[in-house]
Amino acid sequence: MKMNQIVFPLALALAATLATTGCKHTPMKVTPIPGSQPAPVSDNNNSSTLPPGQPINNDNGPGANNNAPGGGPTASPDMFDNMIKDPAALAANTIHFAFDSAAIKKSEDANLSAVASALAGNANDKLLIEGNCDERGTEEYNRALGERRALAAREALAKQGVSPDRIRTISYGKDKPADPGHDESAWSKNRRDDFILLHPKPGV
Repeated sequence: MKMNQIVFPLALALAATLATTGCKHTPMKVTPIPGSQPAPVSDNNNSSTLPPGQPINNDNGPGANNNAPGGGPTASPDMFDNMIKDPAALAANTIHFAFDSAAIKKSEDANLSAVASALAGNANDKLLIEGNCDERGTEEYNRALGERRALAAREALAKQGVSPDRIRTISYGKDKPADPGHDESAWSKNRRDDFILLHPKPGV
C-alpha cells in the first residue's frame, strides 16, 4: 500500500513534466520535385531570391547539352556573338499564354509557322525567344515560368524543322511587361513569348 502511495504521485509528476515541456521535433527537409514548385525564398542572408532585372538564360556555357529541354541540344553562347537583333521582323508573331501555363495554344500555330518559315528562308539567321509573365506571382516563380514558356516555343519550332541549336532562350519573368496595366486586359498581353530574329553582322 505504501509503495502505491509513493509510485502514484511520482508517475503523476512525471506526466505533468512531460506535458509542459513536450518533445522537440526537428522539421524534416523536403526534397522538391523538379519543376513542381518554385524554389523557396530563404530567410537568411543567402537568399535564393533572384535579383530584379536578372533574366534566366537557358544557355549552359560552352558545348551543347544533348539532353537539354526544349527540343534538342543547347547552343553555346558564342554561337550568337556578332549577331544583330531585328525585333521588328517577327513582332507580329508574338505568342500568348493562359494564366499560369506554358502550354502553347492551338490558336498560336500560325504564328509559330511564320517564325519557322522566316528561319527557313535564311540559314544564317538565328532566333532569340524571350519568355515573359504577368505581374502576379513571386520573382522566382515568374522567371521559371517564363523559361518554360520560351522552351515550349523552342520545342514547337524544333518539331517544325528548326534546328534547336539556332535558338537561344531567355526569361524576363515579369520585368518586361508589354502593357503596364494591372488588370486582365494587360496581363493577357504580358503572358507571352517574343521572337527576336538575329542576323549575322556583314562580313563576319
